[in-house]
Amino acid sequence: MSRHLIDPERASADEGPFLVAASLSESAERVTAAHRHKRGQLFGALRGLLSVDTEEGQWVVPAIHAVWIPPNHLHGLRSHGAFSGWSVYVAESECADLPAAPRAIRTSRLLQEAVARACTWSATSADGPLDAAQEHIARVVLDEVRSLPEESLGLPMPRDPRALRIARALAAEPADRRRLDEWAASAGLATRTLSRHFIAETGFAFAEWRDRARTLRALEMLAAGESVKAVALEVGYETASAFIAMFKRTYGSTPTVFLDSQRGSA
Repeated sequence: MSRHLIDPERASADEGPFLVAASLSESAERVTAAHRHKRGQLFGALRGLLSVDTEEGQWVVPAIHAVWIPPNHLHGLRSHGAFSGWSVYVAESECADLPAAPRAIRTSRLLQEAVARACTWSATSADGPLDAAQEHIARVVLDEVRSLPEESLGLPMPRDPRALRIARALAAEPADRRRLDEWAASAGLATRTLSRHFIAETGFAFAEWRDRARTLRALEMLAAGESVKAVALEVGYETASAFIAMFKRTYGSTPTVFLDSQRGSA
């Protein structure tokens, strides 16, 4: 497992600055096992992609996005390739009017600059309160978390245990081409019942949910340098053109253009 960005005790402490920020660049992939802490956390990458797992769902997050994790929520992450990123930890007492559920947001230039400044404070305000100028910048970070729109990069998971087992199986193996009725039979559910669980509990019809699972896996593979054709076949499409069409419906551009835009923004 990778080393912590800050001491785990600080990640759960109400004492000290209400906002603590840190950045880190490593030559190796970063893997953080599932954990929770009392402070809320906002984190993102400076380059590449992060895979994030929570109890509510999964994300693959490009460098121009960030993920907000409320206090005491279980979460883990993995970078794709060498890690360069940042984290902001917010005292639980300051999180009451911040989002109550994990979400992905598109970072603004203002948020990026405020976080970069906050990452320079650790040497001067590790234990004491923030000074007036620092508190102003810290409040800007919190205001951006409140106001920036949620991005649809996540893969929400159903709550019904049988539907959840199917969702986890598909997330692990998105190329599985079994139809909805076949999955329902394997779980001892009526087809219509399984369909209702996906729509009511994830907001997506079964086929849409599976396409989203495939795009998230595809982003991971594309970031690792796999070709579009190889990725299309690996995640369950018969042709590259079918995969590109689905990707464009989801993200508004082809896989190549989308990844180039992330690298340029990073």
